[in-house]
Order: sequence, then C-alpha cells, then structure tokens
Amino acid sequence: MRFPTTTSVLIVGAGPVGLTMSLLLSEYGVPHLLVEAHPSTSRHPKARGVSARSMEVFRRLGLEADVRQAGLPASHVFFYRGRDLVDPDFVRTGVAGAPEEGAERTPSPGLICSQDALEAVLLGRARQLAPDGVRFATRLFSFTEGTEGTEAGEAGDGGADGADGAGVHAVLEDRATGGRHIVHADWLVGCDGAASTVRTGAGIAMEGPTGLGHFLSVRFEAPLGAVVADRASASYFLTAPGRGGFLAVDNDRHWIYQHPFDPERDDIDELRGDHRRLARLVRDAAGLPELAVDVRDTLTWRLDARLAEAYRRSRVLIAGDAAHVIPPTGGHGMNTGIGDADNLAWKLAAVVDGAASEALLDTYQAERRPVARQVIDLSLANSRARTGYRIDDELLLTAVYRSSAVIPDPEAPARPPLDPAREHPDGGPGGRAPHLRPAGTAGVSSTLDLVGPGFTLLTRTGDEAWQRQADTATAAGLPVALRPIAAAGEPERADGTDWTRLFGLPADGAVLLRPDGHIAWQTPRPPADDTELLAALRRILSSPSPRR
Repeated sequence: MRFPTTTSVLIVGAGPVGLTMSLLLSEYGVPHLLVEAHPSTSRHPKARGVSARSMEVFRRLGLEADVRQAGLPASHVFFYRGRDLVDPDFVRTGVAGAPEEGAERTPSPGLICSQDALEAVLLGRARQLAPDGVRFATRLFSFTEGTEGTEAGEAGDGGADGADGAGVHAVLEDRATGGRHIVHADWLVGCDGAASTVRTGAGIAMEGPTGLGHFLSVRFEAPLGAVVADRASASYFLTAPGRGGFLAVDNDRHWIYQHPFDPERDDIDELRGDHRRLARLVRDAAGLPELAVDVRDTLTWRLDARLAEAYRRSRVLIAGDAAHVIPPTGGHGMNTGIGDADNLAWKLAAVVDGAASEALLDTYQAERRPVARQVIDLSLANSRARTGYRIDDELLLTAVYRSSAVIPDPEAPARPPLDPAREHPDGGPGGRAPHLRPAGTAGVSSTLDLVGPGFTLLTRTGDEAWQRQADTATAAGLPVALRPIAAAGEPERADGTDWTRLFGLPADGAVLLRPDGHIAWQTPRPPADDTELLAALRRILSSPSPRR
C-alpha cells in the first residue's frame, strides 16, 4: 500500500486509545492515518478491565457484543485475596457500583477483556471502516510544523511552539524496509504511550512521581481452571506471605503472574532469561509445587503516577498514556485514555468540517486533564490501601466537564470532575446523559442509544417548537437531530416523572447532547426565538459564525 501524502489527522500509536480514535474519526467521516511502530497489536494481555463508560463508547460504535464475546463472563468479575491460589480462608469481593447496589445506571456494565483480545476486536472494525488507514511496523521518525515539508531530526528536536498553524509534516519510517515517507497532516494526535515520541517532540513535560513500584509480568500457561473453579475471579491478590498476584486471561489455562521486584537488588534480566526459575516462582506463588507451568513471555513495568502539563501544543495533541500514566490499582488507566479519544474525536471532526473554530480543541485539556488528575489520586490511594480496595466500574460515568463547550447552569453547585461517593445526582450540563430504558421504543433500550453521531436534542415528546429550533440550526449548517424519548413508546411512567427525575426539567424541556453523550446545554421550556438553539451551538463550538 502506498502512503498518502496528506491526511486530516495523523494518529500515532495503535493501542486501545489510538484504535478507538480511529474508529470514532471514521464514524465522523474524518480522513486519517493511524501508524504503529510495532509489527502487530499487543501479544501481552496488559490492561484488562474495560469499564462501563468504555463499554458505552463501544456500544455507540456497535462493538459491545464483540467485546463481550472476547472477554470473561460477568460471573468472573470478582477479586480474590488469599495467601496463594489454594488458600482455604480466601476472601472474594465484587465490583463497587454493581447493579444490586442501586438503580441501573448503565446499559453496558464493564467486564474483563485482556488488551490483546480487545485490540484485535478494535483493529478488525477499524480496518473495515478505513481499509488503508492503519499501518503497522511504521514509526514516527520526526515531525515539524509549518508550510515547508523539510525533514527535521529526531522528533524530540522538532517542537510545536511558534507554528504558523498550517499543519504538521511528519516523517514516517517503514521499519521493514527503512524507507521514509513524508505525510502532511492538519492535526497530529499522539496515542503512543508513556514514552510518547509525539509528546517529547511537542515539548510537553510530565509531572509526578516515578518508580513507586517495579513488577515483572510473566505470561504463562497452566491447568489452573479446576483449581480456581470455586473462586473464579478477574484478579487474585496475594496476601502475606504471598507476593504479587495473578491476573486471569481466561481463568483456565492462560494467566499472568505479577511479581514485584527491587531493581537495586534483583537481577531481573537474569531471571527473565531463566524459564525454569520463572516456573518455580509461579508454582511457589500459586501454592502448587507440582503445577505444570509453560512460560510464554515476560515484560517489566514500573508504577508511575504522572500527568502531562498540557494536552495540546498548536497542531499537536496527546491522549491516553501519552497524557497521563495512571497506577493500575483501580483499572482506570486504559479507560481514561478511551475517554480522551471519545472527547477529542468529535471536536477534531467539528474543526476539520469547519463547524467549529480551533478554540474548541482547547476544551479537550480543560475537560479531560482534571479527570486524569483525580483518577491518578484515587489510584494512588488504592495502591497504599492496606486492606485492599474495590474496583469502581462506574466511576467514570460520574465525569462532569467544565469548559466553554458546556453552557452551565448558573444555579448548580460546584462539583468535582469525578464523584466517587455519588454525592451528586446524574445529569446536568457537563455531565453524561443519564440512562433510562424507554418502554416499547423499537430498537432503543437506553436513552444513550439516541446519542450521535452529531448533536442530539433530546426531548420527552418532540414538541413542534423544538423541531423548529432543530430545523433552524440545521439550515444554518449546524445539524441537530431531534430525538423524543417517548415518540414510539412512553418511558416507564407515562406522566413523565422519569424525565423530570433524571434531568430536573419539566415535560416540555429539552437537553442538548454532544456527540460524546455529555450534556452541552439544557433549558426548561421551548424559547420563543427559534434561533436560541443555534446560538447555543455557536457558543459551544467556539464558532463566531455558523458554517453554511
């Protein structure tokens, strides 16, 4: 395949975040190219917890069923604590925010799906939507900004400051042949991990501690399914005198053992090269001295807690681990990155399409960086908890954004970016649209199914005044889909009390949803002026005049 010479968006890094970005841009009709230095998707399970909010994104992309099929069954989403895998005094707990603990808050609960299996699902769909848009064994060699396509040195030498806004000239290297190709992109998005070449090239610094822990991850096969049949879990945390823990890939033969080590005292390279010692290490940790262990591969990783000082420099943006390195104690790292892609993709699409000004992209950092900051703090607290912690599957559902891409309610109390204690009600400008199952509405099992791919005006009954508002905005070049939740079947209560309970609005109010499902604006009744929705959209998009 020949390399394109131009594209709207160049994405670097084909992990879960980069692949999700590609899928979303394809859904929005944005030309893009995704490159990955490695020859294929991950062979190691790595991250495994896919949270409810990420599953809602995959639901919107039509991938929820495929991801569930690739993951562990819901009956395995528990967390084990014991001295080893055969400890008779083990403790097994579920996730926080499970359905039995309150009203259903999402149609798409999280699950365990190892990263190698998840990436395969995402890549399959990404290639369907953009057959020539994903290139492996291709690394970003360097990039510069400006009108001239001169080749710079390594990416770290070509920063983004002082650019003239004409785009990014990227030098891509084919790792199989050594050949280099220059691609001009309007925007460059780094989804290339904690050691991001894009972030370094843009001159964006990271803040926060490193080396809070060091771990050897051993991927192995062993017949453990029968051993854990009465205690099947997603993660098996070992208590003293045990060390580290086991991660289930299939809760049968495929496993990961996480072994903590001290880089100052342990010769970890020697250990990694000795599969007999590694097998003995696994047997000792499992409490099964005769266990047949087949070590497949290893990797080492370091527990860091870092946050980028900025998410954007001119035409360069970063997402996922390139923007934040989150301790895995909580399972929020990959999911926070998927949330980054969901937030950024529609904004890039609006700018590329001419519906929004570039100022809209500044709201990406304003909305997502505070979320990452709080996730890091919560994950660090988990890592220090002496009595363990529970995975909060629904934590990221509580995200509330504050930026110029949201028209706030001036009377609403201040809220943190995330609400772990669930002290605030769902909904309201900046929050995710609440989930409700309309009864009798064909093909719609949640209000979330009414979202996107553009802006959605959600009403209870589809009043003609709101249709005029939507028609006015659409005629001005800012299309809005009017979606009444009771058009084909009433909600659970025909008197509209669910609508009022969820949104705090009377029956003739309306809620404007962004393409990512967050509430951009809401009002209690149809305004007399048919251009009020249009004015709200222009304000949200940082657009001085609507595109015609």
